[in-house]
Amino acid sequence: MAKRNTFFEDEKIEKKIDIRQLGRTLKYILPYKKILFLVSIMMLIAAVVSLLPPRLLSRIVDVTVANQDYRELFLVGCGLIFLAAVEILTTFIQTRSMGKMGMDIIFSIRTDIFNRLQQLAFDYFDNRPDGKIVVRVTEYINGLADFFSNYVMMFAIYIVKIIVVTIFMLSISPALTAIVFATVVPMMILVFKLRSYLRKRFTALRAKNSNRSAFLVESIMGEQIVKNYNRIEQNKETYRTVHAESADMWWDITKIARLNHPVVQIFWHMGTLCIYGVALALILGGNDLITAGVVVTFTTYMSSFQDPLSQISTIIQQLSQVSSNLEQVFDTIDYPLEIKDRENAVELKDVKGRVDFNDVTFAYEDGVNILEHFNLHVKPGETIALVGPTGAGKTTVINMLTRFYDVKEGSVAIDGVDVRDASLFSLRKEVGVLMQDPFIFKGTVIDNIRYGKWDATDEECIAAAKLIFADKFIQKLKGGYYHELEERGSGLSAGEKQLISFARIVLKNPSVIILDEATSAIDTETEILIKEALDILIQNKTAFIVAHRLSTIRNSNRILYISNKGIAEEGTHEELMAKRGLYYELAR
Repeated sequence: MAKRNTFFEDEKIEKKIDIRQLGRTLKYILPYKKILFLVSIMMLIAAVVSLLPPRLLSRIVDVTVANQDYRELFLVGCGLIFLAAVEILTTFIQTRSMGKMGMDIIFSIRTDIFNRLQQLAFDYFDNRPDGKIVVRVTEYINGLADFFSNYVMMFAIYIVKIIVVTIFMLSISPALTAIVFATVVPMMILVFKLRSYLRKRFTALRAKNSNRSAFLVESIMGEQIVKNYNRIEQNKETYRTVHAESADMWWDITKIARLNHPVVQIFWHMGTLCIYGVALALILGGNDLITAGVVVTFTTYMSSFQDPLSQISTIIQQLSQVSSNLEQVFDTIDYPLEIKDRENAVELKDVKGRVDFNDVTFAYEDGVNILEHFNLHVKPGETIALVGPTGAGKTTVINMLTRFYDVKEGSVAIDGVDVRDASLFSLRKEVGVLMQDPFIFKGTVIDNIRYGKWDATDEECIAAAKLIFADKFIQKLKGGYYHELEERGSGLSAGEKQLISFARIVLKNPSVIILDEATSAIDTETEILIKEALDILIQNKTAFIVAHRLSTIRNSNRILYISNKGIAEEGTHEELMAKRGLYYELAR
């Protein structure tokens, strides 16, 4: 397990990703080829139509007004109205189509990152605060949603407009068009340089925002501890610090981004002055191709050329932020799946419950082994208790059995099948785990019980609750089994939460049962009640019990004292007490 990234450390993404990362979005865009084709046609029509009025205006200035032909003036006016209507309609169609397509693309990206998070091994979550994971799925993708729904379409429209305007300007005066491009090219070089700098700064900003979110989530989740240990003022100061780092980085970006508009305006005004000067010189020189109407038309096209360029420069800056978002979103989507089904994975069926740990060595961090050459062979139906000091590897043993982590050396097998060769679905269907801290989802009590077997009937859920004596407290709730629980079971006692989790596993009915300090939050009276139910539950099943309560483990078939990277003592309660060794001291 790598060193955990915390809220005061910036995330480091090694990949250097920029415009190529946007290319990866093509796989999300390609399914919408028909929409893109339709939008492209609408864009082309809208671009051409929007540039015809200046041509009509030129004719009005040079011909219609001079000849006082009001009939033609009326026809030109009707033409302008028709062109405006066509432009409005095509723009509406392309805006609506691209908006829908953009949201569908974001839906696919959100789905992919969520699905990846569901598949990633525990190691990924061990190394990152929850807030830094959540911000990738929410804030970063929100930024992408805006870009794909609005800016991508506008970028395409502006590019089409620039191409069409260029053609129109060249048809009027190649010389004046050359002046425009002599101004535009250096301007765009500077804009791209600003964008390159901003991309790096946006990446740093994302890291600072991620730190802030991580601390915020951690503070909310640990609210009771914060208040109990009088850490309110310290937390205020810490939040002020991480927030200030984010705000300072944002202000740095804002100052650089604001240079974009002056750069565009300076070059554009220089180009405009040059065009007026050249046009005046040509007119005074007797050039018949340059008339007042031509100058009016060309400068109108220049305005049509300027607006797309200004907007493109803004979009390019937005692109800096988007590419930074994509870096971190795709970093999660691309994160390797260390725990996954092998090709031709075996479906575990009719599991008897024989479990074998064969010469297992495991480490969370390279070079720091938790277990070394660990061997354990469990017969079907045996109950194995794991005891020992904190950090000795008790939970590690069951983590490898469930494939929450994979062994580094050796193997773990169920009924002779290496767990790495078994499908994850069938493995976790046959192996049920009760954790020390039960997680209660927002929803009804009965749906929380049904979580491990979604097709179970209400009657089956209620029967499971009654078996472990959870029925008594559930019936006291408003609504009983249909009482709506809040997030994390707020309002329930620790013991009540654990009883619901016990009912879950009773309903699931796995072949191998693991209790990881599962009775630590239950009072002695409740523990006595559920002990009878557990005896029924684990009858003819293989069970692993990690516990400190002597009453929970003393009737186990074997008790293993885990210490010094392996099994230090092994035997029944009576045998180990007679040895007066490590277990004896623990029992005392």
